[in-house]
Amino acid sequence: MANFNVADVKILRDRLGAGMVDSKNALVEADGDIDKAIEILRLKGQKGVAKREGRATSEGLVAAKESGNSATLIELASETDFVAKNQRFIDLSEKVLDAVVAANASTVAEALGASGGPNQTVAEVITDEAAILGEKLELRRVAQVGGEHFAIYLHRTSKDLPPQVGVIVGYIGDDADTARSIAQHISFANPEYLTRDDVPADAVEAERKIVTEIAENEGKPAAALPKIIEGRLTGYFKQVALLDQDYAKDNKLSVGKVVAEAGLTITGFARFKVGA
Repeated sequence: MANFNVADVKILRDRLGAGMVDSKNALVEADGDIDKAIEILRLKGQKGVAKREGRATSEGLVAAKESGNSATLIELASETDFVAKNQRFIDLSEKVLDAVVAANASTVAEALGASGGPNQTVAEVITDEAAILGEKLELRRVAQVGGEHFAIYLHRTSKDLPPQVGVIVGYIGDDADTARSIAQHISFANPEYLTRDDVPADAVEAERKIVTEIAENEGKPAAALPKIIEGRLTGYFKQVALLDQDYAKDNKLSVGKVVAEAGLTITGFARFKVGA
């Protein structure tokens, strides 16, 4: 009979986030030696990494950090919310974020190749933790925003989970409260571009064709079509361009007007939602 008790199983679970049965079996195999049991679980986890490659990672968290004249947002993904709220996974996200910021990485490829510690890349650190936690983990997205100041907003969609929506707003100006309010607006409204001028010409043209066809099919008078089409294009810009959007806290104002009245200039933004 292996020499261990329930407290030993709990210690192993707390250290690795492993399941009760896996922890117990590892302790049996290790004859009660906790350190040896940890190595057994790690090795078994490594053997399962390749098998997990095809699995979907629709859970996870977002994390952000400001450093100098830029701020970084990451999405670290897992298979289940059970792992997403595991402290070991949360600690991993902090380690990955610190490494990405230190490397000044702005893409996933740059981030994965960054140093994650002594003789390890970030990619290798994530692989090691995936082996321990028993799920596929991946750094899905990285964004870097430049500016003089930053508003960072991390939103929890459930009190039991880490942040699921993350926003960074880079700005020039002194009204930090309004900047944070704009970040909250972005988390809700999900704009794709800062201004209407940033919307790609081909996307605008595609939308123009759609609203033109709709107006024509509605039997609108030919003379009225140009005004109708432009009006509907304005509605499109209010959906996709931040400064054109109706402000979430007062839909009688545009975000652009709120920003101008606060004396702010938005230099850029990023928004991630886990799994989206």
